[in-house]
Amino acid sequence: MKYFDNRKYVFIAIAIIIGLVFITKLFLLQVVERSYKVSAENNSQRHVVTYPSRGLIYDRNGELLVSNQAAYDVMVSPVNVSEFDTTEFCSLLGIGRDNFLERLNRAKNYSWRINSVFMKQVEFKIAAVLHEKMYKFPGFTLQSRPLRTYPRPIASHVLGYIGEVNEKNIQSDDYYSAGDYIGVIGIEKSYEEVLRGEKGLKVYLKDVHNRIIGPYEEGKYDMPVKVGRDIAISLDAEIQEYAETLMQPFIGSVVAIEPSSGEILTMVSAPTVNPNLLIGRNLGSTIKKLSADTLNPLFNRAVMAQYPPGSTFKTINALVGLQEGVITTETSYYCDYGFYYRGIHVGCHNHETPLDLIGGIQNSCNTYFCNVFRRIMENPGYENTEESFNHWRDHVTSFGFGEKLGLDFASELKGNIPTASYYDRYYSKGHWNFLTILSMAIGQGELLITPIQMANMTATIANRGYYITPHLIKKIDGQDHIDEEFVRRNFTTIDSSNFVPVVDGMDLAVNGGPGSTARIARIRDITVCGKTGTAENPHGEDHSIFIAFAPKDDPKIALAVYVENEGFGGTWAAPIASLVIEKYLTGEVKRTWLENYVRNGNTNDEETEE
Repeated sequence: MKYFDNRKYVFIAIAIIIGLVFITKLFLLQVVERSYKVSAENNSQRHVVTYPSRGLIYDRNGELLVSNQAAYDVMVSPVNVSEFDTTEFCSLLGIGRDNFLERLNRAKNYSWRINSVFMKQVEFKIAAVLHEKMYKFPGFTLQSRPLRTYPRPIASHVLGYIGEVNEKNIQSDDYYSAGDYIGVIGIEKSYEEVLRGEKGLKVYLKDVHNRIIGPYEEGKYDMPVKVGRDIAISLDAEIQEYAETLMQPFIGSVVAIEPSSGEILTMVSAPTVNPNLLIGRNLGSTIKKLSADTLNPLFNRAVMAQYPPGSTFKTINALVGLQEGVITTETSYYCDYGFYYRGIHVGCHNHETPLDLIGGIQNSCNTYFCNVFRRIMENPGYENTEESFNHWRDHVTSFGFGEKLGLDFASELKGNIPTASYYDRYYSKGHWNFLTILSMAIGQGELLITPIQMANMTATIANRGYYITPHLIKKIDGQDHIDEEFVRRNFTTIDSSNFVPVVDGMDLAVNGGPGSTARIARIRDITVCGKTGTAENPHGEDHSIFIAFAPKDDPKIALAVYVENEGFGGTWAAPIASLVIEKYLTGEVKRTWLENYVRNGNTNDEETEE
């Protein structure tokens, strides 16, 4: 009897163990292991992401610069792919079987269950046929996705473009999935979160033929799409297009700013690119081709090119000299075709002599500003050259040089204003003086400045001592969008009174007598203040530079023009700047002879001496 009792307990134990095994298995299947549920859901549901229309971009006057057009991606969920007529499918898409398998394997490697892009940006007529036959191709769906289009093919460096996200984008922001698009450069990148909107989601029930029957649970799990917000930027489309036209024969840049607001009116980098080329599924090959171009059309010279400022920098040295009290407006120097000191010679062109400060700016006299720089560096108020240099550098950097200005724009470079420690390392401490660094007296040497910094310097002079950080954003969703950083006045270390003689000198450089270096930039009934420059280029011909603002007493526009490898500032940069000013302030250009000169290289009787 005891034997049978023991067997009874054994059977009970076995039954309990078997029961526990079944219960555990059921628990794992129903609660922990969700693959069967996922598989069932995949068989009965379709999750369709709704991509928002990207926000539109307008210019300062409400002209549409960037809009959207419909495009379609063929999506695939590998887990739902079963046997079908691949020949018909490949024929519709215009691909071979090997390409089909390659694309499918790529999708499988990304995810077995998550929808991913099989083919991007299918033409509308192909998408229409596919839509009717999609039930034949299990696992494949069509996804509508807006792409950019540009009604006016201008400002590609400013606007930027959108491209497919990479792994880094996906890892850094869970908004993005494979196949999504993101702003790559320019405004598209800077205001990506404003422009992109928010994705929506629709969950559908589908039948055994992969056809949608209706919403799943009456749309309970759907999420609404939110379109991207529209923005208006400060660019003036008319002026941008006009400046781009003027720069077509050249390499360089034009940057114009409204001094009172810091708004960027024009930002041209030449050569430029038609932004409509930077869309479509061939974007990658287009970028590769443009990157191989020796003229480097993708390089944004306006914010990334770093040049010596040339003689335009004489305005800064004049202001520092006045502020430090080492010169006055009456300080004059005699010029005998250059500056001579202890075997050093810096040449100068023919002009009347002697010259005071205003005349030195008007005639762009190298001798005058070499003497000014010497006085700054040998200032008796400081113990040595290094201390004088540090004070000079503090004044210079207060104009925004040597650091990024803080634009609402990607890829800005900071240029270079050398430090005393740089010269200490190069020459050793105490073994350098004003002669060692004399080239900076006329804007050469180690000085490197970007065109946007030069335009900002011009705006600072126009404002008589302060600038507002240059920016492009103007409105978001029709509302003024002014961050504090784009309203605050950034004052230089120079007293406003010291700007008066410098502005007068720039006035005479354009509107003075025969010795004036920028007479070609004169505009009837508009007082333009300007300064020519020629930047030495160790790799070829010198660069032509011109800065200007107008009108003199109520500045509406300040700009800088760089024309690479084209010699004196008055030859090309000054007439280009003058035409842009005339177009902006009057709405038309009456000096057609000057337009022809710029566009065709025609000669004229105006003086173009640096």
